[in-house]
Amino acid sequence: MRQVWNAAATNGGDNRTMDTPEEPKSAHVLVVDDDLGFREQVTAYLSDRGLIAEGADGGAEMDRMLLRDSFDIVVLDLMMPGEDGLSICKRLAKQRGPSVVMLSAMGEEADRIVGLELGADDYLAKPCNPRELLARLRAVMRRRREGAAETSSHTSYAFAGAQLDVSRRRLRGPNGVAICLTGGELSLLMAFVTSPNRILSREALLEHAHGSDADIFDRAVDVQISRLRRKLNACVDRELITTYRGAGYLFNAAPTRF
Repeated sequence: MRQVWNAAATNGGDNRTMDTPEEPKSAHVLVVDDDLGFREQVTAYLSDRGLIAEGADGGAEMDRMLLRDSFDIVVLDLMMPGEDGLSICKRLAKQRGPSVVMLSAMGEEADRIVGLELGADDYLAKPCNPRELLARLRAVMRRRREGAAETSSHTSYAFAGAQLDVSRRRLRGPNGVAICLTGGELSLLMAFVTSPNRILSREALLEHAHGSDADIFDRAVDVQISRLRRKLNACVDRELITTYRGAGYLFNAAPTRF
């Protein structure tokens, strides 16, 4: 089995008290990796810490399991035979499927950026510390709960002739074009519409979209903003996000909640 799990992190220094789950025990995680040994290690570790964890050996088995049951997060290996992780991530984002945390032995920043561009909620390099993976999963679940709380009190915003349906993660322009947003894109857009005409720093935007447990690097925010810009430009005939070099980004609109 290739080295993908930092086993030392699970030995004597693993404090079960510190690992007490913050998430509801019903949090359902699907680990998609062609390495059986790795799948078993990860699912066992997560199950021991209160999550419901299952494994799939690739995209085809994942599809069957998603039809059978509902999952909150897919932990997805990048390099697999057959359909690779990037292709799977892309179609899950289009289908508005579960949140995705990507794992890859290719830990270069460029690989992280590609994963984020395709809709991944987070990205972790192999070999990974199991406690860090658990922390990332908890952060993703925390953002899901916060997003659900936001949508319970309001579901829509209007700005620049467009409408944002928060509960459906759907953006519709005056031309009738409807575009689905990934979870990360929605989090960024919510940061903008709730703080319009203010310069928001990269750190503030990354905190809003990925939580304090995220691996902070400025380029990731730039990529996600670029992806959100493309979707906004498909709906609205003017640029809504202005870049202030060295300071951050400003959302140039006056959103109305309804």
